[in-house]
Amino acid sequence: MNYLTDLANDEEIDAYDQSLQDFLAQRMDVDRFTATRLQMGIYGQRQEGVNMVRIKIPGGRLIPVQLNAIADALEEYAQHGEAHITTRQDIQLHYVPLTDTPAVMRHLAKGKLTTREACGNTIRNVTACPLAGVCSREHTDVSEHLRGVVRHFLRKPLNQLMPRKFKISFSGCESDCAQGMIHDLGVVAVREGTRFGFKVLVAGGLGHKPHEAIVVEPFIEEKDLLLVIEAVLTLHNKYSDRAKRAKSRIKFLVDKFGVDGFIEKYREELARVKEALADQDYPKGVWTGGVDSEVPGPGAPRALFAQKQAGLFVVPISVRLGQLTAVQMRGIAGILEQHGLKEIRTTQDQNLMLVNVPQENIVAIQSALAGLGLGLPKAGDNVVACPGTSTCRLGITSSPTLGGKLSGGNDDLRIRVSGCHNGCAQPESGDIGIYGEGKRMYGKLVPHYQMYFGGNGMANGGLAFKGPSVPSARVEVAVERVRSAYAADREAGETFFNWTRRVGQGYFAELLADVVEVKQEDLHSVLRDHGQGDDFRVFQFGGGECAGAKQLQIGTAFFDAANERNYRNALKFQRKFEDSVKCAEEIARLIGQGVVQLVGGQKCDDLVEQAEELQRVLPAKPNLAKTLAKLVQDFARPANELTDALLTEWYAELDAWTLDVAEFCTGFNSQLDLTGSLPQDIVKSLQIPKISQSATAL
Repeated sequence: MNYLTDLANDEEIDAYDQSLQDFLAQRMDVDRFTATRLQMGIYGQRQEGVNMVRIKIPGGRLIPVQLNAIADALEEYAQHGEAHITTRQDIQLHYVPLTDTPAVMRHLAKGKLTTREACGNTIRNVTACPLAGVCSREHTDVSEHLRGVVRHFLRKPLNQLMPRKFKISFSGCESDCAQGMIHDLGVVAVREGTRFGFKVLVAGGLGHKPHEAIVVEPFIEEKDLLLVIEAVLTLHNKYSDRAKRAKSRIKFLVDKFGVDGFIEKYREELARVKEALADQDYPKGVWTGGVDSEVPGPGAPRALFAQKQAGLFVVPISVRLGQLTAVQMRGIAGILEQHGLKEIRTTQDQNLMLVNVPQENIVAIQSALAGLGLGLPKAGDNVVACPGTSTCRLGITSSPTLGGKLSGGNDDLRIRVSGCHNGCAQPESGDIGIYGEGKRMYGKLVPHYQMYFGGNGMANGGLAFKGPSVPSARVEVAVERVRSAYAADREAGETFFNWTRRVGQGYFAELLADVVEVKQEDLHSVLRDHGQGDDFRVFQFGGGECAGAKQLQIGTAFFDAANERNYRNALKFQRKFEDSVKCAEEIARLIGQGVVQLVGGQKCDDLVEQAEELQRVLPAKPNLAKTLAKLVQDFARPANELTDALLTEWYAELDAWTLDVAEFCTGFNSQLDLTGSLPQDIVKSLQIPKISQSATAL
């Protein structure tokens, strides 16, 4: 059963459409519109005038009507014949004209699919072990918890303007097939004696400076899961570097504070979140002991897989480099309907997976898949590739062209091919991983691939270690040599991961020394990338958009204040008046600091000083400073004098002041978008028109 079928929002699609019309009519500048479309999952390509549309598929689960909706959108709007399954279980459409993007969103919304927060500085698509609910090892079907996380955080003010993107994974047992080690936050179901709960990993990541995640919670009960995730997000939002985008992922906070310091700050945030959200409901699962059985590994199983439900099987479907045609998607939807199957799943290895297939239906299903040019995985085809220079602005090399030429051989090694160091194909988690780069040799720029060996993002694994950088033209030779060396040298039952640790990093430098070396007389043979007719060049397209768009502090201030407002109200409801007032003070501080900085004033931590600074820089708006000064006096009242009625009065005044400041800020900067950050009860009661629907501020 598909468990998230109502994530689309027609109103925000209409608002995006209006933003697009404003941009095309030059009523909205390019930076502002870039933020809007990224928030709605629309990513620029290296080709002018067309875009990639990223469709969020939480946990990778799709029902037939959704497959058909994607197929129709691909066929009608994309100037390209294939959709692309990503390593985050999304599906992407490429070559979509910008003017058609609202129509694509509306078309997808009919299938209850959303593109919201698939790009930008948000929580990206939440991934899960694709065997959730059917694996005999699992302690619980994490689909239920994943659903709760998606519903809780989608469109939430806390994660609309984070310093950078944030990636979450879910695994149903200690094996951690969803690879929490390489995620910003990994949730792993665990058993501790007779108790069941979750282990939480934080601050993993690949790309620039790969980090293995650290354990912040060896064991928590499921009632604390949302609270722990919110505390980690708050930590990221509060401390990650917003100025240096290359260092604004949460993994760099571990470097900044050290492991102990990071965990200490996390504990501080968690205590506050628990206090504010103590009465919040939480997703609940059915827990079991699980059994000691086959560990399928990351992605889809490589063969038919017996489920924990007797008589039912998983049928994996190999999808070459994750590329699917509209005919194939409609054909799969037809197979599902014909055989009474509820869903299909995308996987982190860019493949598909049928679940709950009765044994007697397997032969017929395989025959139907063969008619679509699809089938079970075969030894050697476990190859993942990002789009590279085919569409990506950051692409350096043609990763899909090379990926189509590579094979994991008879030992079915996992090959991961990225077109640049950002590593969207997850090269550091593959048996053999490579990413594209340019190196100058004898005055010429030569396409190369940096090699990695022995990666495994699951439990008891580790990130791959760095090997040599090999000319692109010789990568096939390098991969074949490594495969042959493993086949000849491994001990009985030795995995590729363990073999690489035994032979050591230096072994590969020696093994590939002649492949790496390029003599001047051989230069002509390595000047072209795969599939290219001209000598290698690295094109500049103004940078990619993985890092989102530049933010103004005022936008961040309003969204952080919105999160504090939620805490303020929750604590007031619990009659924790003193703590509630502290949240109200923080709202005033955040917005007061934001508005004075917007007009060139000085940020003050002391609220009295901030009110004085507000009066100095905005003498034409004296009521803003006067109201803030009055609120400061109110909030200073002794705790024993606080009552529900008094706080109700103060908070109404604070919220009205917030709206007044918002009105000034949006008048000062017409490109500013604060929708989703303002007190909604007052907005509705006063029928204040919405500024925009994108929940992005620039």
